[in-house]
Amino acid sequence: MSAISLPPSESLFRPMTDPFGRTIRYLRVSVTDRCDLRCFYCMSEDMTFLPKADLLTLEELDRLCSAFIAKGVRKLRLTGGEPLVRRNVMTLVRSLSRHLASGALDELTLTTNGSQLARFAGELADCGVRRINVSLDTLDADKFRAITRWGDIDKVLAGIEAARAAGLAVKINAVALKNMNEDEIPSLMQWAHSKGMALTLIEVMPMGDIGAGRIDQYVPLSLLRARLEKQFTLTDLEESTGGPARYVRVSETGGKLGFITPMTHNFCESCNRVRITCTGTLHTCLGHEDASDLRKPLRASADNELLSATIDRAIGLKPKGHDFIIDRRHNRPSVSRHMSVTGG
Repeated sequence: MSAISLPPSESLFRPMTDPFGRTIRYLRVSVTDRCDLRCFYCMSEDMTFLPKADLLTLEELDRLCSAFIAKGVRKLRLTGGEPLVRRNVMTLVRSLSRHLASGALDELTLTTNGSQLARFAGELADCGVRRINVSLDTLDADKFRAITRWGDIDKVLAGIEAARAAGLAVKINAVALKNMNEDEIPSLMQWAHSKGMALTLIEVMPMGDIGAGRIDQYVPLSLLRARLEKQFTLTDLEESTGGPARYVRVSETGGKLGFITPMTHNFCESCNRVRITCTGTLHTCLGHEDASDLRKPLRASADNELLSATIDRAIGLKPKGHDFIIDRRHNRPSVSRHMSVTGG
């Protein structure tokens, strides 16, 4: 018996549910693999970036994001690399904002290193962006330069202030780095909370060859939480922003502190996220080498029938969870692709 084909309308707009009953509502899209910093836990210093011709155009990114929104995505995050270094990226943000106006999308946001925020914060707010994540691992200028290899912390701090002045809610993301910033976490948290910003701590993830040992960078957040609890009162919160962070309220500051623990706690049971690279490759799991090419069906037809079918097949193969490990025998990444390529 031949398979019954769905009518075009049903195929295109069918919700995306994976084999474990999780409905996909959250899409993270890398608009570029390029970045104006070289954080040593993320990239090697002499990164070879993709040829610009390999990247999806902004129009193609818009069409791809819109196809996912039609299939039930309610939250869209633009990432990189550094998304704000992509030429004319604000035309994409402004175009995607139509889905906020129509009610099809609940939230349009981005993750940034903050270096370009002073230029774009006002326009982001005008496009309906209401909150952003800024990656900042230290407040010490010398440490910042060491971590990013050439970054200027004053530009990032100015960008954060510009975002706050534009009315954007800012959350700070900090990667916990052994013998680098772990002792600075309490002061970083107090600084963020004093400005009304949440802080989320992230464990080093074994992704991509960065030319350095992961073991030398990794510190478990369970250890940092235990240290913080000697000084602060942490109360677990039930709330979630749709991402993998688990939050606590810090009584002494009144602020929120999040923990993203891909190594010490697998957070996959409620995963409703997928990621698309700047070349149109769909990854249904951050910690797997799975890959589905969406660029080919995107370019093969002017309508989205083939694209939608390809998305459905990929979602149908989404794994139950990741299996990150720090490979102590060979000191190699669990996943070969860099986070900057994967998308946030």
